Amino acid sequence: MLPIVLNPRTARIGLAGSGEAYARRLTTIRASGAEPVPVASASDLKGLSVLFVAGHEEAAALAVAARAAGILVNVEDRPELCDFHVPAMARRGDLILTVSTAGKAPGLARRLREWLEERFGAEWSGRLSELGDARDRWRAEGVPPDEISGRTRAIIAAKGWL
Repeated sequence: MLPIVLNPRTARIGLAGSGEAYARRLTTIRASGAEPVPVASASDLKGLSVLFVAGHEEAAALAVAARAAGILVNVEDRPELCDFHVPAMARRGDLILTVSTAGKAPGLARRLREWLEERFGAEWSGRLSELGDARDRWRAEGVPPDEISGRTRAIIAAKGWL
């Protein structure tokens, strides 16, 4: 598996399906800042970069059509139809902590996500903003990347965040 973080502002995301699985996926996509394009059939695939299918009766046919159009596909609970897997996520603003088992043990990924959520509370969103602002200042001052990394570690240690 190759883990990546997809920018929803540059990729058109489609969502097909119904029911509880569809609602969960819709919530996840919207939490990323994207509004998915509704997909009912293969005729709705034009211009998509990524397609999520959840609770759709024609999942296999949609996956084949999407792949033929060069669209990456994820079909809920059908790893054999997937080009990628979505990791379990703990989101704290722009801080995203993920766990993946490459689809082999979703229960383990879920439990690890819960463990992360217990340890990384809402305060981490503010901490990330603080570090991001500091990084922007340092970069504007011309501080080299390795020194920025060292300064970041020093702040985290001084504040006892980890």
